Amino acid sequence: MDVVMFIGSASDLDVVAEALETLKTFGVEHTLEVTSAHRSPERTVGLIRRYEAEGAEVFIAAAGKAAHLAGVVAAHTVRPVIGIPVESGGLGGLDALLSTVQMPKGIPVATMGTGKSGAGNAALLAVQILSLKRPELREKLVAHKERMAAQVEADSEKVRRGM
Repeated sequence: MDVVMFIGSASDLDVVAEALETLKTFGVEHTLEVTSAHRSPERTVGLIRRYEAEGAEVFIAAAGKAAHLAGVVAAHTVRPVIGIPVESGGLGGLDALLSTVQMPKGIPVATMGTGKSGAGNAALLAVQILSLKRPELREKLVAHKERMAAQVEADSEKVRRGM
């Protein structure tokens, strides 16, 4: 298993759906688990240990509100951890962002932006990390960036023609 993604509740699935699709598109072996830093802390630690033993290289954790899931994962592994703050009621995700990004020294979490965009970037960052040892992923990333650049040019041409 290359990438393990944890979500704090099933309601977060919609946020990470595109990230899961991105991992699939790049051919990155991944799995998804629902686990909570607060409601199921023993399960969370057990899953970290299990997936480490199975060879997980990168963990991604998405959670809202207090959003301690990524930090708990980082506290229990030396593998890279990418946090996705999930937008939720009240504070619009600011609470989750601050909970994910303000880690104490020695417990790093690469924190993405909130919501679906952050989830998409988390998947791409995981692919970039894996590409350090896997040239085929590096080639796919280069092609991905070339497609994005070509799309910008195509969009610009459409806009210019529409003027």
